[in-house]
Amino acid sequence: MENLTVKVYGSGCKGCQTLHQNVIDALAEMNIASDVQYITDMQKIMETGVMSLPALAVNDKIVSSGKVLSAADVKKYLE
Repeated sequence: MENLTVKVYGSGCKGCQTLHQNVIDALAEMNIASDVQYITDMQKIMETGVMSLPALAVNDKIVSSGKVLSAADVKKYLE
């Protein structure tokens, strides 16, 4: 899995921050080096069409929105 891009879209709230940390933890557990982008710019978030935060995108595809995923749940989307 090379060139994996992972983006967390959020408002900066506690749930969004938790998802961001869980993504970092999941990548570390899987030994995947990836640049995790945490995007709080509402204009950029609106451009993705995401309606509920936090949202998770893997390789620019939204895989989850409106849920704070656990590290274990994040792994399922990364596999």
